[in-house]
Amino acid sequence: QVQFVESGGGSVQPGGSLRLSCAAPRAILSTYSNLHIGWYRQAPGKQRELVASISPYHITTYTDSVKGRFTISREDGKKRTYLQMNSLKTEDTAVYYCNDVQTPGSWGPGTQVTVSS
Repeated sequence: QVQFVESGGGSVQPGGSLRLSCAAPRAILSTYSNLHIGWYRQAPGKQRELVASISPYHITTYTDSVKGRFTISREDGKKRTYLQMNSLKTEDTAVYYCNDVQTPGSWGPGTQVTVSS
């Protein structure tokens, strides 16, 4: 299966920060730099949503609710994509996933982010 592996989640208080990391699956290492990678999240009882994405040319997009707080980046040499999350809010609580935006593979286990006081 072509599955990304997410890490870096945890529990923080409102206003805190976390940095998520996404490792590319072995099957796509050779094409990783050509992929448009996205970070998604799914909160309990809600549909999965695209939070941020970064193109092969490092053009980034963000959903409105995270603009100015989250930053997506990538290191093609390491085949990794990151999501720096600052000023976290309780509504950011969700399981976070990464995947190819244009041709999504199967979803990995994700990493849990819990923001609570």
